[in-house]
Amino acid sequence: MLHFCVIGVGLGLSAGFAPGPLTALVISETLHHGLGAGVKVALAPFATDLPIILFCLAILTQLPESGPVLAAISFCGAVFIARMGLLNLRLKAVDLELETATERSFRRGVITNFLSPHPYIFWLTVGLPIMAGATRRGFLSVAAFLFCFYLLLVGSKILFALLAAKSRRVLSGRIYILIMRLLGILLIGFAAALLAEGIRLLLRG
Repeated sequence: MLHFCVIGVGLGLSAGFAPGPLTALVISETLHHGLGAGVKVALAPFATDLPIILFCLAILTQLPESGPVLAAISFCGAVFIARMGLLNLRLKAVDLELETATERSFRRGVITNFLSPHPYIFWLTVGLPIMAGATRRGFLSVAAFLFCFYLLLVGSKILFALLAAKSRRVLSGRIYILIMRLLGILLIGFAAALLAEGIRLLLRG
């Protein structure tokens, strides 16, 4: 059990601190709408990953050639994330209205995670094989892996939100808008990466 707990910690930390669309969205939503919005984006994997895991399990058992499926997901993700990046680039005024933001932020986080190929690729190539090994050791090994993985994955994203919220208090005017636009460029960069990944997956078949 300890073995799978250590694996979960390592993978959770690496996935949590890795730059990606969800991390960028955590920071962007925190700066734009406050800590609550960023934390809600960070919690998105709790809402998305069970369907993703089940989907990946179906692919492994029934669809040996999964490239086109993942490519389609990647293309949709590229469009969605590029749209969010463009909204950041078009920001012209500081909007610190927090009350109506958090529900939309959580929804954006869920959609972003669903439309990113990264969790699908992770569970297809790494997560499910590890869980298969843990299953042979018993339920506690599976539970230890999942608990440690998600504790560190979501905890890392929340840490990003806390750091962004602390910075947000000292930001105003031009600096705030500049950072939001830089995050917009970053999101568009991730969208381009998802587009390239989708093309690679499509060509791989």
